[in-house]
Amino acid sequence: MTRFGYFLAAEEHGPRDLVDQARGAEYAGFDGLWISDHYHPWLDAQGESPFVWSVVGAIGEATDLPLTTAVTCPTTRVHPAVIAQAAATSALLVRGGFTLGVGTGEALNEHVVGQPWPPASVRLSMLEEAIGLIRELWSGKVVTHRGEHYTVDTARLYTLPEHAPGIHMSAFGPKAVDLAARAADGLIVMSPDSEPIEAFRSHGRPGRPVQAGLKVCWSTDADTARRIAYERWPTEALAGESLQVLPQPKHFEELTETLVTPEMVARRVPCGPDPEAHVAAIRPFVEAGVDEVYINQIGDDQEGFFEFYSNEVLPRLRRLERA
Repeated sequence: MTRFGYFLAAEEHGPRDLVDQARGAEYAGFDGLWISDHYHPWLDAQGESPFVWSVVGAIGEATDLPLTTAVTCPTTRVHPAVIAQAAATSALLVRGGFTLGVGTGEALNEHVVGQPWPPASVRLSMLEEAIGLIRELWSGKVVTHRGEHYTVDTARLYTLPEHAPGIHMSAFGPKAVDLAARAADGLIVMSPDSEPIEAFRSHGRPGRPVQAGLKVCWSTDADTARRIAYERWPTEALAGESLQVLPQPKHFEELTETLVTPEMVARRVPCGPDPEAHVAAIRPFVEAGVDEVYINQIGDDQEGFFEFYSNEVLPRLRRLERA
C-alpha cells in the first residue's frame, strides 16, 4: 500500500509555521513528513529558509509522524561528520522515526561557504564518500579518515540511537541511480518515471522504499490557485541543469521571468478545488511503484488544504489503493 505524506517547504515558511503544518498534517491523516534543507529559497517571493536541524528537533516533539530530509547535501556547506552528528541526534528526537535523505545539492545553497561548485561527476564522488563516512561515524567507533574529498581526525559520536537512521538518496540520471542502488537504503525521485525506480530495484538489496514528492496548490478558486503557484513556484516549470548550477535567487527570478508562463506552471502543478485533479496528479506516482508520495501545498492556506485533503483527496487515494 502506498503511503501519503506531507512535504514541508522550508523555502516558503518559517520555523514555527513548519511545526504547525507538521501538526496539521498529522491531524489530517497524512502518514509521514518530508522537509527541505536549504540555505536560500529559490526565489525571494518564497521568502524563508530556516536551519533545518532546529526545525527537525521541534517537529520531533510536536508530532508522532516519521520525518525525512528531502534532501540534505552532506558534501559542501556542511561537512559530512557534522551531518552524521545532526542526523543521529534527530533520530533520537523524532518519535515517529527519522530518515536522512541526501543528494548532490545545488549551487544555490552550497556556494555560500566560498568553495567552487564541482561538476556532477565530482559531486557524485563526494556524496559516495560522505555516505560511507556518515555510516562509519554511526558505528560509534573512533574514526580517522583521509579520503579523496574529506578528512576526519579521531572523531567519535557519543549520542547515537539504538538503530542507525536509514539513508535515502535523491537520484537523477543513470549514474546517480547506480550510486543509490549501491550506497543507499532508499531512493528519492521527483517525477513518476518508472525507469529509475526499476533500475534501482533491479540490483542491490530488495525491499528498499522509493519516495517521491510533488507540489499542488489548493484554493476554493482555481484562478487564484494558478496565480499563487506561478508567483511562488515558477521554478516548477524549469528543467535541466540550471536548477543545480545557478547560485542566487535573483538568477532564478531572471530565468523564470523570461522563460516561464502561468500556463506552464499550471500544467505541472494541479491547482484549485477539484479533488479529481489532485488525484490525477498523484496517481502516476502510485502506478510507477512509488512507496511513499509526499505532497506540498503552495501558498499560505494550509488549514484549508489539510481539510480538503483529509475529506476529499486522501480517502480517494486510499480507495484507489484498495481497488
